[in-house]
Amino acid sequence: MTQQIKTESVAQSRGVERLINGQFVMDGAGVKINRVLTQPLQRRLDPFLMLDAFGSDKPGDYIAGFPEHPHRGFETVTYMLTGRMRHRDSAGNEGLITNGGVQWMTAGRGVIHSEMPEQEEGLMEGFQLWLNLPAKDKMSTPWYRDIPNEEVPRYTTDAGVTVQVIAGSSHGVNGAVQRENTEPVYLDVELPEGATFEQPLPAGHNAFIYVFRGEVVVEGKGVPATRMAILDNAAAANGVRIKAGPASRLILVAGRPLNEPIAQYGPFVMNSQDELFQAVEDFRAGRFA
Repeated sequence: MTQQIKTESVAQSRGVERLINGQFVMDGAGVKINRVLTQPLQRRLDPFLMLDAFGSDKPGDYIAGFPEHPHRGFETVTYMLTGRMRHRDSAGNEGLITNGGVQWMTAGRGVIHSEMPEQEEGLMEGFQLWLNLPAKDKMSTPWYRDIPNEEVPRYTTDAGVTVQVIAGSSHGVNGAVQRENTEPVYLDVELPEGATFEQPLPAGHNAFIYVFRGEVVVEGKGVPATRMAILDNAAAANGVRIKAGPASRLILVAGRPLNEPIAQYGPFVMNSQDELFQAVEDFRAGRFA
């Protein structure tokens, strides 16, 4: 879905506060992933709770998938660059995410779902982002939406930068999903060699980029592939300016912090230990959707 843009410039760019190396872990039934945003960073990158990057052409790294497991209290955003993954959940939703598609699921008061590959060979690559819910919405009704690649708004700048707007807005182009409380911005940005991209960001939003092709520079700091750069919250900055070295591709993610307590036990994210105990009890008693 290609759209016309309204050019927005950045007077002063945020800089890179620090670079983060991911941790390779096994999740689901034995899927190899690069966990980039981990629990110790949740407060700094509020409202985001986790970012997993996965990418392999070895079936043994992904074929076991993610059999049925529960969630409560947050949203999952799965962005599939390449591959095929089937979603089923206890609320009756089912969908197939394919190349360039997005699945957005609000777990709310509780849902049990599975994410299983529908391929036995070839490359599977993408991301899963966990987005927190405000306390008032943690027990909301579960919600789910499939967004095929052709329905993700996109545009190309005069410099040849291609931007896919998964959430929020960019240069006058509204993304596929909007959220009132956390106001997330989620962009897939592909830059030709030497090209520059500017994205305005609200001063209060926490933000990061994750480079998965090439290498970029933000305010003089190089960010190589497979690194996350946490962007600083400089008061005078009104966005971020990103310059590619070689041809590069990255995701840019930003959101308004909730500034609420975060209590997590595995796939449950609430505001207190008592709420976590209740989540476990409700799950064991079969009270999820």
